[in-house]
Amino acid sequence: MLSKKIVLPSSFFGPIKYYSILFNNKNCIIDVYENYIKQSIRSRCDLYSSNGKLSISVPKIRKNSSKTRMKDIQICYSEDWQKSHWKTLLSCYNSSPFFDFYKEKIEIIFQKKEKFLIDLNLKSLEIIKDFLKIDRDVYFSKEYINKTECIDLRLKKFLSSELISYDQVFSKHCGFINNLSILDLIFNLGPEAINIINDKENIKI
Repeated sequence: MLSKKIVLPSSFFGPIKYYSILFNNKNCIIDVYENYIKQSIRSRCDLYSSNGKLSISVPKIRKNSSKTRMKDIQICYSEDWQKSHWKTLLSCYNSSPFFDFYKEKIEIIFQKKEKFLIDLNLKSLEIIKDFLKIDRDVYFSKEYINKTECIDLRLKKFLSSELISYDQVFSKHCGFINNLSILDLIFNLGPEAINIINDKENIKI
């Protein structure tokens, strides 16, 4: 286990490798003072639809300045994206082995209107910890962390070419799709998802 501080971005149901690093390194910290990066795991995740990979994202309120701290990003509700995203999840995973087991807790995420993206991401993180039975505190920065003081993973894509394949709902038609949201893993494997989260290849920085 690395002794140096590992700095991660916040994530909205991000890829499997992100959670493997976060849950298997006690010195991880999530930077909420970094500048928000659009079209990243901070606000979007990749699912497996009947047509292949499908991305969903949380819309934010636009500001004049392009540089806004992650902790200050506000969610936009001008359109009912929560309803749309929930329908997408149903379409993608309603027939998966463990969707019924987890859906009530997940649906809450798409019902309550959090003001800030960081709060939504925190709720999603707590749900993932609950599903995976992770009993570990996750730490958040109290100021921006200088790159020289840490192993900086804030710009990392969290892709894994060595990820162990598992059965996915539409894999018989489209094949295995790597690096999807942690939700894809959990809905398909249930409690056994923790085995892939803890796989040594996924823990690698």
